[in-house]
Amino acid sequence: MANHNFIDHISSEKPILITGQTASGKSKLALQIAEKRDSVIINADAIQVFENWRILTARPSPAEESKVKHELYGHIPAEVEYSVGHWLGEVKKILSSCSRPIIVGGTGLYFSALTKGLADIPDIPTEIKVEANKRIQSEGFESLIEEIDTETIEKIDKNNPMRVQRAWEVMKATGRGLVSWQNQTPKPTLSLKNCEAILVDCDALTINKRINSRFDQMLDNGLIDEALKNFSTWNENNPSSKAIGAKELMAFLKDEISIEQLKEEVVVATRQYAKRQRTWFRSKMKSWKQLN
Repeated sequence: MANHNFIDHISSEKPILITGQTASGKSKLALQIAEKRDSVIINADAIQVFENWRILTARPSPAEESKVKHELYGHIPAEVEYSVGHWLGEVKKILSSCSRPIIVGGTGLYFSALTKGLADIPDIPTEIKVEANKRIQSEGFESLIEEIDTETIEKIDKNNPMRVQRAWEVMKATGRGLVSWQNQTPKPTLSLKNCEAILVDCDALTINKRINSRFDQMLDNGLIDEALKNFSTWNENNPSSKAIGAKELMAFLKDEISIEQLKEEVVVATRQYAKRQRTWFRSKMKSWKQLN
């Protein structure tokens, strides 16, 4: 539950940035603030942009979206690539006509790009992405690490498959390391010092309990029906298929795992993701205001 005294002391003029682990309550906080100051909520979650997974990705409900204006939620088709560059470009357009935005989500890279700038890396050819996906399926994402430059390897999260794949693709496509590109980053869209930057922080025990109960709520809200709608067009290489639990749901619909196994695997994977988020936020966002 959000602290209303905290909300009352938030600037009514500055853009508000809100991040936190999955299931931390950041979206509810954003909605409470938005209703109070008549703001637009802008999504900063890399998976919530896809149209085919509302329940699984914990996107705001239609009822919540009806209360205040929401932008960049569920507007990208399942099979379409969507990068941090695409997101930043869309955010810039919205900010040009939105004076009091609330930008909320759990994708730390989006906030880094927004407040620190984004390197102008060329688009990665489709054939290189296909090659990366095939390599990962046959050999595991770890096989790509030795082909990434040392400078980049020292700075990225080597346990994050998406980060490793991205670094490999940039190296393969451009002949330059990701960090080399990042060192030539232009000025940021928003300066952190001119924003209200809030990190919603929860202890691990609370987060784990919420993840567990949230999955039960997803089932009650129609998660299996949502999965059935995706079943006939399922392609594990689609960008939207990276949603935690998507592959497990398809396995359940094929009778490869039980409902109990489905819940266990999704909950474990979500907890692991939350742990990675916590590590990122505590390392990269020390200057943000913490709301416990």
